[in-house]
Amino acid sequence: QEQLVESGGGLVQPGGSLRLSCVASGFTFSRYTMTWYRQAPGKEREWVASITIPVGTTNYANSVKGRFTISRDNAKNTMYLQMNSLKPEDTAVYYCNTESRRLRGSWGQGTQVTVSS
Repeated sequence: QEQLVESGGGLVQPGGSLRLSCVASGFTFSRYTMTWYRQAPGKEREWVASITIPVGTTNYANSVKGRFTISRDNAKNTMYLQMNSLKPEDTAVYYCNTESRRLRGSWGQGTQVTVSS
């Protein structure tokens, strides 16, 4: 059974950092472009960053470019999101997904990131 489990969220002050992890199981992780999304309270879920296969090309939303770094370790079936210089507007539930799962409406539980003083 395909599964994605996000972790690493928490409460952090503005300007702080967090590293999120996404562990995959039940499918061949290395064959899929992986994406981070987030959903803030009262807002639509939005795309944050993607990392492709096989060369690992990265793309970022303008709102996080220069502050967030997406990476993956195919040997560990894990994707990461290093988030630096966090702002209150980064507060959201963060999700990882593949395009095929997203189109099926299949999502994990996400991990909550709260940026507040």
